[in-house]
Amino acid sequence: MKTLKLIIAGIILFASANTMQAQVSVNVNIGSPPAWGPAGYSNVDYYYLPDVQAYYDIRATQFIYFGGGKWIRSRNLPNQYRNYNLYNGYKVVLNDYHGSRPYSNFNSHKVKYYKGYKGKPQKSIGSHRSNYKKVYKSNGNHGKGNQGGKGNNGHGNGKH
Repeated sequence: MKTLKLIIAGIILFASANTMQAQVSVNVNIGSPPAWGPAGYSNVDYYYLPDVQAYYDIRATQFIYFGGGKWIRSRNLPNQYRNYNLYNGYKVVLNDYHGSRPYSNFNSHKVKYYKGYKGKPQKSIGSHRSNYKKVYKSNGNHGKGNQGGKGNNGHGNGKH
């Protein structure tokens, strides 16, 4: 009888340990920075990408860019940046902003962090090779982004 109770207790303990481990794993992965994000930062909600004049919302895993007269949230960059290399492009870490509209500071950001801006050297969190296809997928639905006539100013047309 004692053996049966011990076996049942062991099964319950084993099952509950697996459940708790799965819950912790899910919570840790929500809002994780992308593999192409700069290493060494915590408690950050947004990156500003000067080369494409867009933001990346880490928690929502979405890009935010201006197109068609409004700010658009999308899992992918606009079509004209489909070849943009997120690993090589500079990311400005906005560690002082935690609201829901980082673009409210866009006029300041685009002047301070102009296209081609390079701050201190950055190392990516993950490997470029393992995530290449996942990162560069483009969403063709928003190809009208950046209608200001500037085009892509030479960025994103080739391999970097």
